[in-house]
This record gives sequence, C-alpha cells and structure tokens, in this order.
Amino acid sequence: MSKPKPRAPPTQLTGVYKPDSIRDVAESLGITNVSEAVASALASDVEYRIHQVVEEASRFMRHARRTTMTTSDIDQAMRVLNIEPLYGHSSYNPPTFRRAPPFPQLPQSGTVYFVEDEEIDFERVIREEKLTLPKPVSWHAHWLAVEGVQPRIPENPPAIPRETDADPTVKLENGVISTLLPPTPSSPGRHSAVRKPQQQLVKQVLSRELQLYYARLTSSLIPSKPEEFDREKKTAALATLRHDAGLQPLLPYLVQWVGEGVVGALKEGATREEDGRVLEVILDVTAALLDNQSMLIEPYLHQILPPVLSILLNSTLPPSHATHLRTLASQILSRILTTHSTTYPSLSPRIMKALLLALISPGKSKGAREGAVRGLIAIGKEAVRKGLVEGGGARIVGSEYGSDERSEPVIAVMDAFRTLHEPSSEPVPLTDEEVPSRLREVVGDFFAEKLQGDAAWARGVVGLPAAET
Repeated sequence: MSKPKPRAPPTQLTGVYKPDSIRDVAESLGITNVSEAVASALASDVEYRIHQVVEEASRFMRHARRTTMTTSDIDQAMRVLNIEPLYGHSSYNPPTFRRAPPFPQLPQSGTVYFVEDEEIDFERVIREEKLTLPKPVSWHAHWLAVEGVQPRIPENPPAIPRETDADPTVKLENGVISTLLPPTPSSPGRHSAVRKPQQQLVKQVLSRELQLYYARLTSSLIPSKPEEFDREKKTAALATLRHDAGLQPLLPYLVQWVGEGVVGALKEGATREEDGRVLEVILDVTAALLDNQSMLIEPYLHQILPPVLSILLNSTLPPSHATHLRTLASQILSRILTTHSTTYPSLSPRIMKALLLALISPGKSKGAREGAVRGLIAIGKEAVRKGLVEGGGARIVGSEYGSDERSEPVIAVMDAFRTLHEPSSEPVPLTDEEVPSRLREVVGDFFAEKLQGDAAWARGVVGLPAAET
C-alpha cells in the first residue's frame, strides 16, 4: 500500500491590496495583534470591494461617453452600492497620472504612477497677471431690536404689513390690542383730499391706556382746527413728554409722527402761519423727547436728525417764524451732538459736511445759508472757524447779501463771529496794515469793513494773537 503524498502548503495569492497595508491600518488604530490569516482575508475583501466600486464607476463613465474616470463617477458608484460617499474630493479637472520609469535597483517594486505638477513661470505671471489682495474683514454694529421694536434701517428687513379687512386702527388678537396708530393729521387749513394714504410701517403692541394717551397727546399738540389750539394743553403735553416714565413703547410712534409732521408741513412750501406753528410744536416735541431721561433715544437718532436738518436748511419757512425755527433746530442739533457724539464719533463730521455743502455750494437760497451758519454755531467754535473763515463761507455770504445789512444770513454770520471772539467793550480800530489785508482775504470786503473798527475782535476772528500793548 503506497503512502499518500504529502500536500504542498497552499500558496497565498497576493492581490493589489497587500496584507501589510491591513496591518499598517490596524496599527494606526491601536490594534497590534492581527494574525496573518485575518490580514489576508481582510485584504482580499477590501480588494473585492474596490473592484466592485471601480466596476460600477466604469458604467457611469461609459454612460457619460467618457474615457477618463472622474471622482464623480466614484461618488455615484458608492451611492448606488449604498456606501457613504467621500466628501471633499470632487474636482472638475481630473488629475493626469504619468508612469515613472522602473528603478533598476528595486525591480520588484513594480510600476509607480505619479501626478505631474504644472510648471509655473513666475516672470510671466508677474508680468501678465495682476495680483489683487482680498478686502480685509470688516464689521459694523446696528440695532436689531430695541425694546421689542425693530428699527427701520437698511440692515434690518422691512416690515411686511398684514392685509386685513378689519379696522386698521385697532384690532383684537388673543385678548391683546395690536394697534396701527392713525397717520399724522395734516396742517390746519390744508386740503387733505388729494393726499394719498400713507402706509404705516411701525407696528407695536400697545395697551388701551397708551393708545388713549397718544390720541390725547397729538390732539393737544396739533389740533385738527386752528381755533381749538390751547397753549396750556400744549405746555402740559410737553411736560408729560419731558418728565413721564414708561413712554418707551410710544417712542417709535412719536418719532414717526414728528417725521410725518415735518414732511406734511414742508411738502407744499411752509409759508403759512399755521405751518410755522406746527413746525415749532414739532421741534418742541423733539426737544422734550431728548430731555426725557427714561427714554432710550439712541436707536432713533437716524430718524430724528432728518426732520431737524430739514427745518434748519429749508428755504421756504414762514417769514415770522424762520429765524426762531432755525434757532430752535440748531439748539436741538447742538444737544444731540453734545450727548451722543462720543458714542457715535462719525456723527459730527457727517453733519458738518452737510452744513458746509449748504453754506458753500452755489445756487443755495438765503434760508439755507442762514440755517447752515446757525448749525455751525451749534456745533462749536471749530466748526464756525472751518466753515466761515477757512472754508470761505463768510466771503460767500458777504458777496451775495452784503447789500442788505439786515438780512438773516448777515446777522447769523455776525453772531457766529461773536462765538469766535467777543467784541471789545471799548473797540480800538486796526492800525496794522497786515491784518486788514488778511481780514479781506479770509472773510471778504463786506465783513472786513465791519470788523476793522475793533482790532481785538478782528484778530480773534482771523486767529491772530492779540496785539501787544
């Protein structure tokens, strides 16, 4: 009986994915006791999965009528095989692989493929392409909501009004009164039939008491009929605005009421006495709101400043109220800048720029010139010096209105000169020939003649030191 021949040990078939790679991955995960059989089984399974994915990806390649397989084909194949796709490896320009020549020293290493790098000519790039640096990161703050109310600024989305058939003034929702306050009444004596209905943009939940307070307040300040105006009621209403607490929910409505009142009075030219009285009341209301220490007024400065500047620089104010209205507006402007210029450093330069344009630009009216000078006085001495002396505003006013010494712009400029330097109690005329020439160069011939009689005043306006005695 012949003995069976001993079987030869099975030869392990090595594929593309080696068992050594399995051991490397296992060691990177902290597994060190992987046997040879387990590594070979996992390597063959991984190779099978790779072949399966490549075969499925080749179908997508053929259906796309392409001869190059892309990463998107692999992603589609993994999705079909219910395998989680790879993230961050998609590319519209597939890489080009090149085969490296074999190494004579290591013939068993096999074929090596590599991605060919693109050579860049720096001289050509610097000569042809302009490298632009990206903008630095910047940020700015704005009010998203204040006391539950969203300010109307470009950074915030606009309020979308609801279309309802109910009364637009008051409606009841779940026991809470949501109100859209009525628009500002027109000035007494104006025709309101041709006026288009204005869409109210401010929306707020108000109690019945605040609604009644708002109605009584506005009717006391600006009644619908001129003969119903009561000065005592007006004084009491302004006192409540100046001292009462708990009016913060009404602040957006009052600010909007002020803006609409100014627009309604100035839209057709404020030449009537009733318009002047309405504008005076509106300025008093603005001053009272600024005096109230319990109100947070800062988020609404961008809505308060336009009405104030409109009254200050408007050219068609009632003649009997023009100077008084511009003086009130300049005082309010001074109060706003004094209180809030430290919080908003760009506030004073922006207002200064608007006033200088109204003062120096050609073709401006007499009222605009006077309002600009009053505004510069409200800002301070440096603004007056920059606008009237260094900017040539006094020279322009003197050349346009020097023929009438009683005109409002001339009086305003003289008041501005008094803020730079007080006139002397015992004026002494100028004797130095250099100062008059400098005076005419800076303020013009008209105001130079007015200042020559007081040497100390003239030197103070021009900015020269006082003469030695």
